[in-house]
Amino acid sequence: MTEGLPLKLILSFSLPLLLGNLFQQTYNMVDAMIVGQVLGSQSLAAVGASSSVQFLVLGFCMGTCAGFAIPVAQRFGARNYSEMRRFIFLGALTSAVIGLSLMLLCSLLCPQILHLLHTPEDIFQDARIYLLIIFLGIPFSILYNILAGILRAVGDSRTPFIFLVISALLNIGLDLLFIVVFHMGVSGAAVATITSQALSGFLCLYVVLRKFEILHLRKDECKWNPVLFRQLILTGVPMGLQYSITAIGSMMMQSANNALGSVYVSAFTAGSKLKQFSMCPFDAFATAVTTFAGQNYGAGKIDRVKKGLWQGTAIGCIYGAAIGLVMIFFGRTLAKLFVPANDIAVLDGAGQYVRCMGFFYWVLGFLNTMRMTTQGLGFSNRAVYSGVMELLARALVSLLIVPHFGFPAICFSDQTAWILATLYITPTCLSCIKKISREKTFEPPAGTEITLLKDGADQ
Repeated sequence: MTEGLPLKLILSFSLPLLLGNLFQQTYNMVDAMIVGQVLGSQSLAAVGASSSVQFLVLGFCMGTCAGFAIPVAQRFGARNYSEMRRFIFLGALTSAVIGLSLMLLCSLLCPQILHLLHTPEDIFQDARIYLLIIFLGIPFSILYNILAGILRAVGDSRTPFIFLVISALLNIGLDLLFIVVFHMGVSGAAVATITSQALSGFLCLYVVLRKFEILHLRKDECKWNPVLFRQLILTGVPMGLQYSITAIGSMMMQSANNALGSVYVSAFTAGSKLKQFSMCPFDAFATAVTTFAGQNYGAGKIDRVKKGLWQGTAIGCIYGAAIGLVMIFFGRTLAKLFVPANDIAVLDGAGQYVRCMGFFYWVLGFLNTMRMTTQGLGFSNRAVYSGVMELLARALVSLLIVPHFGFPAICFSDQTAWILATLYITPTCLSCIKKISREKTFEPPAGTEITLLKDGADQ
């Protein structure tokens, strides 16, 4: 991504990411659709009652893995392949420790987490079973995300997409098998999800081992290096914390919403599924810009970093305005994918939630691109504070406004968080770019032969 037109490269790189995100959200939506239509609104509420804590834990895993891939992209851009592989080794080792630790801790604390979220008693048992199974699948989520992050760091966004498609199709089939045929209830949806995640992770591993020789670790590279480990942690953990900090605010918001009763839990769940699906392009554009920024920073091409930032922001804002109109005019109708047509109260709540959000989607064009560019340049600690801004906004709405205005306040909590975070991250990102423009940038080591990655091999 260090040669050629920035806009063309970002779009071509983001297309597989976008399709992959859409397929990933598709099987999340299929879970909700089958649960809601086959098992009913209460089961849908049980699946959605813990969505914020899932985002807290799985988001930390995903963010950390994405952060661990940033030094890989930077060293790849600088053609320093040996140090790149050292980062891969340390990232894989650290990810495994994080995944196993979180799986054990979260599984043990499942009931306490749901009580903390004020989960209604009529859906508590189903919510506990669903959440426990999801937590047991954390290592599979880690496996896929660390390998997908590494593949994207070296310019391959197609392979993770292909495996997500396979995973999504498998998940749909397993949903129908476990819920409709075997009558496993909400546990069937959870088992289908983690089985699909496991498959996508192992397929990525297979491809790395068979086709990407440049990523194969040498014996002398599989050693503990405290200096590189510190760099890895300072890049990866803040990125994971940013996801988690954002999720803590979402947990507070969900806790406030859960206290309003199972009708609003179902409405919030249906609206959140639509929100997650509609936000896939934002995530794809931002991830593409991150890789673009990391590789070009590594190659010392700061002007290209700037072009990528502004072109990525423009794409995000245009998409945000378009999808916002869809949510404003068709949000309630789309909610019928998850909620039976005769459940008027739930449909009205879901429609109100996404309609209010539709007016502010364009803000995410700035927020996501600016934040991910800041992370791609290695300033993950600064990007974390944008998550802190989101946490503060959601906390204030949940604690001070929801008790007085109820569900309408929930409908404006995300937008408040987005605006506050954008006001922080935009000048911060521009300041980081100005800083690296004044400093010495990455340079290939003396005598390094310029090589190209082709078909997964070092040519």
